[in-house]
Amino acid sequence: MSSPVPGLASYAVRDDNSRGRRFDEPRPKSRSQFQRDRDRIIHSTAFRRLEYKTQVFVNHEGDLFRTRLTHSIEVAQIGRAIARTLNLNDDLTEAVSLAHDLGHTPFGHAGQDALNECMQPHGGFEHNLQSLRTVDMLEERYGAFDGLNLMYETREGILKHCSAKNARLLGDLGERFLNGQRPSLEAQICNLADEIAYNNHDIDDGLRSGLITLEQLEEVSLFARHAAAVRKEYPDIAGRRLIHETIRHMIDTQVTDLLTQSSQAIADARLQSIEDVRNAPVLITFSTPMQEENRLLKGFLREALYRHYQVLRMTNKARRIIRELFSAFMEEPRLLPPQYQAYASEDKARAVADYIAGMTDRYAMKEHRRLFAVGEI
Repeated sequence: MSSPVPGLASYAVRDDNSRGRRFDEPRPKSRSQFQRDRDRIIHSTAFRRLEYKTQVFVNHEGDLFRTRLTHSIEVAQIGRAIARTLNLNDDLTEAVSLAHDLGHTPFGHAGQDALNECMQPHGGFEHNLQSLRTVDMLEERYGAFDGLNLMYETREGILKHCSAKNARLLGDLGERFLNGQRPSLEAQICNLADEIAYNNHDIDDGLRSGLITLEQLEEVSLFARHAAAVRKEYPDIAGRRLIHETIRHMIDTQVTDLLTQSSQAIADARLQSIEDVRNAPVLITFSTPMQEENRLLKGFLREALYRHYQVLRMTNKARRIIRELFSAFMEEPRLLPPQYQAYASEDKARAVADYIAGMTDRYAMKEHRRLFAVGEI
């Protein structure tokens, strides 16, 4: 058993207070257990596929839009900085950040929604659960076990949401959803680092695409006040420099607000251990004014960007591709690759969902053409 890590708070997750791995392994010699988790995630097949999975824009529409991979790296950067400032385990925070989207389908939320609709008669589809399923079962890299055999706290942090029905099937990992408990502070950090990252990079991608304008964003308080501050500091600034400086200021303000609010909440809770964290209210949070500004920003992005007619046209096509792929494989499982055919004999719908969820945007489109376009093989 290792000694406490110097500089980490008593309520931070460490190697010596972790609940460990599902399968025993020799301890790593030159790194911590959570550094090992991070490294395993980075080397996983599912992580590499994130390069060609997108959030708002389909992958082939442009090389400069964010993908799930770049998003995960941005979440890890923000989360790691917050964790280090709060004397928490930044390796765990980074591992959870890098793994949190591993189970996402192609075509972002549109693909997820379509696959969930297809899976309703078969238990539904939750991308958080699929991320856990990926690291627990679907990755095939080690001789002694399926999956990546990650630490309990890393696996716990991947499950941001989970229905009560599914939580009951997860044993001790699902207990907190049934008992009203919280995950580690490191996992709570990842939840808000995710929000900070996607709100701000969706602004950047939305402006870059031309689907939203600076004039529209000037009506959103969080953007407007930072744009005004940037123009005051740099009177001649314009174009991409103005956008990048404004977003940089927004991220800094959100992180600073989170650190101030969370530090006070942690102090007030008088935490002594990780179990105190689990039984306390959510402690990593924004101030009330910042929560309101973020709510208004998300509302703007939902109406102006995610429901823009060009985005809706794309997501409509994406849903149709997912539905038609699912129907084709359910009707004839022999169309699946051999490794999925073997599993389909036990649980056909889940095998089909695993295959589709693992696809990249461009692979899903190519597979759809193979199945439905005359002349494609």
